[in-house]
Amino acid sequence: MTGADGRRPIVVGVDPDPSKRLALSWAADEADRRGLPLRLVHAQGTPTGGYRSGEVRPSWEEWNRALHGLGDQVLEEAASFVRSRRPTVEVSTLLAEGEPAWVLHEEAGNASLVVVGSWHLGKRRGAFSSASVALPLTAHAPCPVVVVPEPEHVAQRPAYFVVGVDGSEHAAAAVDVAFEEAALRGALLRALYVWHTPLLGVLDEDAAVGECRRVLSETVAGRTAAHPDVELQHEVVRGHPVQVLTEASQHALGLVVGARGHGGFTGMLLGSVSQGVLQHAHCPVITVPT
Repeated sequence: MTGADGRRPIVVGVDPDPSKRLALSWAADEADRRGLPLRLVHAQGTPTGGYRSGEVRPSWEEWNRALHGLGDQVLEEAASFVRSRRPTVEVSTLLAEGEPAWVLHEEAGNASLVVVGSWHLGKRRGAFSSASVALPLTAHAPCPVVVVPEPEHVAQRPAYFVVGVDGSEHAAAAVDVAFEEAALRGALLRALYVWHTPLLGVLDEDAAVGECRRVLSETVAGRTAAHPDVELQHEVVRGHPVQVLTEASQHALGLVVGARGHGGFTGMLLGSVSQGVLQHAHCPVITVPT
């Protein structure tokens, strides 16, 4: 929930496995950089009282209490981890009953960011580390969603962020977030427009690439004035967007993309490029709605 001072917290889904702390670490560091509170959320997909009946055996209540006790322990350990890592960050916790994706979506309504972990999304390794949470949350959340992969990758020096640009409103919103993230870290920013040759080809490929350069320049124009300390590199790259952005992510601090871009179908809430980089990127991926 929004704090008394109006600050929207960073919300992070807490995995019950204490060895999976990269998403929690990323969220704690981001809260410290931004001067925002951090809300730790752990959800249990167990039925609430409304699902129970007289036919349910008494042992069900004991099992449910045990689950809540474990959930409280998970949050207590996570809060201690954050306080030891970032002592000045204001921390709150929430233990909720319900599917993790739904719980985090509800929390996203009053959040600045929502952060979850990922073991490359095809592998179900934990309640907050699977496609069943990250993909639907990214598709529907009203705020940016950050998916932090495990294991940790090695960022290159000088540190840089990557943002994908295609001229859409979602891409423009992604560029705003990318500049902000780069500025917070003193990193440079690589803005990439990936041009993929259409199946039927084009009459004038050079003209098509020139139009991509124009769109890219217009998208980043004005934002450099708002963030004069951010060094910007922008280029048009030929190739498949998912492959190019995945390769660019290999040693980046983060990759920022719009939730949808040009070429999507009506009703497709998460674009194919966004889904692709979520599944393959080596670094944290920030997906930004308009």
